[in-house]
This record gives sequence, structure tokens and C-alpha cells, in this order.
Amino acid sequence: MPLKYLHTMVRVKDLEKSMAFYQLLGLQETRRWDNEQGRFTLVFMAPPGQEEAPVELTYNWDGDDGLPSDSRHFGHLAYGVDDIYAVCQHLMDNGVTINRPPRDGHMAFVRSPDNISVELLQNGSALPPAEPWASMENTGHW
Repeated sequence: MPLKYLHTMVRVKDLEKSMAFYQLLGLQETRRWDNEQGRFTLVFMAPPGQEEAPVELTYNWDGDDGLPSDSRHFGHLAYGVDDIYAVCQHLMDNGVTINRPPRDGHMAFVRSPDNISVELLQNGSALPPAEPWASMENTGHW
């Protein structure tokens, strides 16, 4: 099962200050997504020539009372997979809890033994909804 590193996500309290910090390190904005419904902005920043390995800055428009707690900043690791259903089944067969099942054929979340959240994203287009995933409830949090 091939796996491709996608990004690491961190939550930020002040998007402009955080972007300025990462720019000082030499990172540049590679893409941005403003989500009106979810009331958040995602800014991906990477070193020039390394756009395939960005840091994702997640800014919640209504604030985040958990920040600047050290335990709240880090969000998750993300990996692209060729068959999200097969990967999730393999993980479940080996005792891993699927915290956010891939109901949409596109995204799932699991946690490492150290409680690190790991996002799995289907490479390319989402797979058609399939059971048992389509009706599986969330377990815990991610």
C-alpha cells in the first residue's frame, strides 16, 4: 500500500503573525482555502522547491480558546493513499481504531499509540461510498 506524505497541520491564533514567522524561515504561501461555512482559513506554506511538503496553518475565524496551549497547536499528520478503504481495513484488522471513518470515500482519521492524529486522504477523486464505512460512526476524536 503506497503512502505519500502530504502535510503537517498546526493551529494558529494570529494568522498574519504566524505567516510572518514562517516567511522568516523561508517558507512561502503555496495555496489558501477560506471556508465560509466552517469559518476557518487554511494556508499552506513550504520552502521554495519543496511545495510537496508544506505546513498547513489552520486559523479559526472565531478564535480558539485552547491556544496558545502547547498541546493544542499541533493538529495532525496527513498522508495520501491509493485506496482509503483498503488502508482503513488493514489498520482495523491490526487493532487500530478508525476515529473518523472514510464515509465520503475521501478522508479518514486515526490516532497513533501516542495519540497523534493522522489524516488519510484518498489520492485523486473520492471513492464511491461503501459499507461498512458509509454508516460507521465516529469513535472518540481526531
